[in-house]
Amino acid sequence: MTSTPAEMSAIPVIEGYDGADYYALMTRALHQILLEEGLLAPEETDKVIAALEAPRPEWGARLVARAWVDPAFKARLLADGASAAAELGFTIKEAQLVVVENTDDLHNLIVCTLCSCYPRSLLGQPPWWYISKSYRARAVREPRAVLEEFGMALPENVHVRVHDSNADMRYLVLPRRPAGTEDAREEDLARLVTRDSMIGTAQVSAS
Repeated sequence: MTSTPAEMSAIPVIEGYDGADYYALMTRALHQILLEEGLLAPEETDKVIAALEAPRPEWGARLVARAWVDPAFKARLLADGASAAAELGFTIKEAQLVVVENTDDLHNLIVCTLCSCYPRSLLGQPPWWYISKSYRARAVREPRAVLEEFGMALPENVHVRVHDSNADMRYLVLPRRPAGTEDAREEDLARLVTRDSMIGTAQVSAS
């Protein structure tokens, strides 16, 4: 049964997914069957899991912090995200990484309306709410309402631009540098950057 627009609007965007436990159970059962049938070796599973879990939001945070302290790197990051990431040793496996910058009058929000396209090779696995039907539908239709549910009430003069990721193009938000961090070191700035701020559902705080 398909939810109506009114029903979809009433669904809050939250961290978590009601069906996660069921699918996790089915995945473990299938994995066990493949092992027992000799169709999959334990070391193959470990290798795949290690590769999937290696990328994490801290990698993206390093790009953001470098862009904040190095204007030339920031220009290269905005022009060609994959090439700039490679300068710090990160390989972007997606076809194209587009970095979009938040400013005083523009806020960027990332979504994948089709499924769960996300810069996994840089940020790791997406949060459950990112792949939920609620977020995927509402982020495009009512982005300000969605942002408010994440605790962000943007001024009316700030334009919200929604970017729809796809199989060929992934987006990363370059959030605004928080005030009061002019003398902070790059590594300290990186610790302030969160996963959600690089999706656009949060802002970076100095505290």
